[in-house]
Amino acid sequence: MFTGIVEEIGTIRHLSINGGSGSISIKASEVLNGTKIGDSIAVNGICLTVTSLSSDGFTADVMAETARRSALFKAAAGDKVNLERAMAADGRFGGHIVSGHIDGTGTIVSMKREENAVWVTVEAPPEIIGLIVEKGSVCIDGISLTVAAVGKDSFKVSIIPHTADETTLILKRAGDKVNLENDIVGKYVKKFMTQEGSAAEESSGLTMDMLRELDY
Repeated sequence: MFTGIVEEIGTIRHLSINGGSGSISIKASEVLNGTKIGDSIAVNGICLTVTSLSSDGFTADVMAETARRSALFKAAAGDKVNLERAMAADGRFGGHIVSGHIDGTGTIVSMKREENAVWVTVEAPPEIIGLIVEKGSVCIDGISLTVAAVGKDSFKVSIIPHTADETTLILKRAGDKVNLENDIVGKYVKKFMTQEGSAAEESSGLTMDMLRELDY
């Protein structure tokens, strides 16, 4: 589990994806402290398992599902990435619950400065927008952010100077892809509500079509 509080910005040394899977090598320093082979590190919000370590970096395998769900296939050597180690049991919970399991990607629509902050608008598919609420949390490229506004097909966040300095988000431009993870609490609530609704219909013999016919 992660919190979405980025610990450092790393640099991709090598990325090889063949047939949807492969490996990635990243130059880093801070996230190497206490890290062992088999530990998890979030790379732009993607939970990856460390397969090898060096004095100034680490390597991880990339599964086909990871490539399908994320923007990792568009990355290249030299790109900067947000890094965070899995949360320690005695650590501070500064962001929100982040699993590191990407729900999909979004596209940067615009970035506009307002005094010391930057407004970032992200376009996303309906299944992701449907789980985003104003003043709720969303994870963009591994960064825990508060949603400032939600539209039909996009949402907005406001980036404070500290976030701009400590993450890669400010380096993005209109048209760039970003990894998105919805708040896991919202995903569970939606799942439970869907299951309960179906169970209620089955036990009562009622269906949504029957209710519509009765003008309910």
